[in-house]
Amino acid sequence: MPRFHVDGPLCAGQTFALPDDVVRHVHVLRLQTGDAITLFDGRGGEYRGELVDIAKRAATVRIDEHSDREAEPPYRVTLAQGVAGGDKMDWLIEKAVELGVSGIAPITAERGVVRLAGERALRRQAHWQALTRAACEQCGRNRVPEVAPPRDLGAWLADLPAAINGELRLLLSPRAEVSFASLPVDPPASPVTLLIGPEAGFSPAEETAIVDAGFSTLGLGPRVLRTETAGIAVLAALAARWAGW
Repeated sequence: MPRFHVDGPLCAGQTFALPDDVVRHVHVLRLQTGDAITLFDGRGGEYRGELVDIAKRAATVRIDEHSDREAEPPYRVTLAQGVAGGDKMDWLIEKAVELGVSGIAPITAERGVVRLAGERALRRQAHWQALTRAACEQCGRNRVPEVAPPRDLGAWLADLPAAINGELRLLLSPRAEVSFASLPVDPPASPVTLLIGPEAGFSPAEETAIVDAGFSTLGLGPRVLRTETAGIAVLAALAARWAGW
């Protein structure tokens, strides 16, 4: 059944006009009056709806019932990702959402090839947020991860709250102190933050600042992974370890 995100709030028994972006998808999918669709507003669960009218540039849906179905993993991971160049960041965000990440923090660093500020940063954030919504529509998630505004590493670290008991802060690094096998076997109740550097990695001074902020360096073995591979590999491994599948 086709799934669409709609800015809520939604409620059973409601009949309303679908937003323009959803109407475009309805036409692309060649849906007809009477077809069933699924809607979600990001507040939890999803709604079964029926298309009751379709025009050239408009469509109306009637919401029939709510389901409390969720597809969230039993843990919360924020991916703090060094901004990658080209279309790598788009691909990475899409796959991270599919793998259950709960939030994404784009990070700029000394050695990063991408510089974002002002209106350009806001446009990229909006674009990445739209990608998370589309990924949730595709993969069955009903809670949309938030993409934070792009931040310089130093400013982002300065704004991090003090670590709470049991919180995991992990920096993926070839100079690792912690092996993947040493991570907890059970999913942690406290949040997890996974920090990945840009293409050229973090500078030694940046790594020192990250460790001083309470991060442990995590290794995945003898091979050095690309920035667009590293976070996805860790998220998939955590899903296997902590029953995220």
